[in-house]
Amino acid sequence: MYERYYDNAATTPLDPRVLEAMLPYLRDGFGNANSLHEPGRRAHEAVEEARQQVANLVSAEDPSQITFTSGATESNNWILNSVKTAAISPFEHSSLYEPAKKLGLNILHNDGLNITPESGIIDLVSVMAVNNEVGAKWVAPILRGNAVALHSDITQAVGKIPIDLDGIDFASFSAHKFYGPKGVGALYSRASTPEAFILGGEQEMGYRGGTLNVPGIVGMGAAAEIAADELQANLEMATKLRSQVLEALIQCKDVRVNGGDNGSPYILSLSFLGIEGETLVIEMDRRGYSISSGAACSSRSTEPSHVLKALGLGPEWLRGAIRISFGRCNNCDNARNMAKALLESVEMVRKMH
Repeated sequence: MYERYYDNAATTPLDPRVLEAMLPYLRDGFGNANSLHEPGRRAHEAVEEARQQVANLVSAEDPSQITFTSGATESNNWILNSVKTAAISPFEHSSLYEPAKKLGLNILHNDGLNITPESGIIDLVSVMAVNNEVGAKWVAPILRGNAVALHSDITQAVGKIPIDLDGIDFASFSAHKFYGPKGVGALYSRASTPEAFILGGEQEMGYRGGTLNVPGIVGMGAAAEIAADELQANLEMATKLRSQVLEALIQCKDVRVNGGDNGSPYILSLSFLGIEGETLVIEMDRRGYSISSGAACSSRSTEPSHVLKALGLGPEWLRGAIRISFGRCNNCDNARNMAKALLESVEMVRKMH
C-alpha cells in the first residue's frame, strides 16, 4: 500500500518506530506535562527530550527556540498575526496566503520563480523554503529586503533536505510531513518568541496556552531523530525516483514540468494539455496509485492554484496540473510501474475527450 502512495507532500505515513515511541504516553505515561507530581514530571521530561530532538533536526542553537504548536498552519497564522506590516511571497501555503489577504498584507511581486524583495521598511517578510505544490526552492535571506524580521515556512524542507536557518528569525513546520503524527508542529524563534497567540495557560513558557499533546510531541521528536539520521539516504532515493518518472514521461506529448528542475526532488508538478487534473487523479486511484491535483489543503476547491497562476500558467495548463510527491516508502520498481500507469491513464483520458 505505502509503496503506491505518491502524495507524501500532503502527509506521510506514521513511521512504526515513531508509533513505538508514542505508545507509552498513550497508555501509562498519561501525565500532564505541567503537573508537579511524578507522572507530570515524566511527561515534562519526555517533552523536553523531544524539544532537543527537534532542535537538532533544524540545527537550532538552543532547544528553547522551539515552541510546540498544533502544526505549521497554526505557526504561520501566529507569526502573521504578531506583526502590523508584512509581505509574503506569491507562492506561500494557504495558511499564510489566506490570512495575509484577510489582514491586507502585501504580496511580493514575481517574474516566474524570481521574487522581488519589498523595498520599504516593514516588520516581516515571509518566504517559504520549498513550495508544497511545485517543489521550487528559495534562499529566504536573499529576499529579506528591509524587513525587520524574516519568516520561512520550512514544512516541505525539514527532514527532507539540509536546513540552514542562518539569517532566518522564525520558521514553521509540521511533524506529519516527516513521518511523525498529525496535529503537532513547531515554531522556531531565533531571538524572541512572538507574543502569545493562544491564551489561557502557562504552557510552552507562556507563549502557547493549552495542555501539551505529549504523545504527539514525543512522536515528533522521534520522527525528527530518525529523519536526521536517514536524511541523506532518503534524499538520494527521492532524486532517483523523480528522475525515473521524468525519463518515462519523455514519450508523452503535451506535458510540462512546473517549478523548474532545481527544486526539491520530493515534489514533481506536471501539467498535461487537454486533461483535467482531477480526472487523472481519479483514474490513477482506480489503478491503485495515490497522487494529487494540487495541495491537499485546497484539492477540493474549484479555484485555480494561486501558485500555478503566479507562475504564469494559462488556463489550459492549470486545468491539467497534478502533483507527484515521493517518500521513503516508494521504491524504484514501483516508481517505474506508477509512471507506466500514468502514461496509460493520460492516453486513456485523452481518448475520452
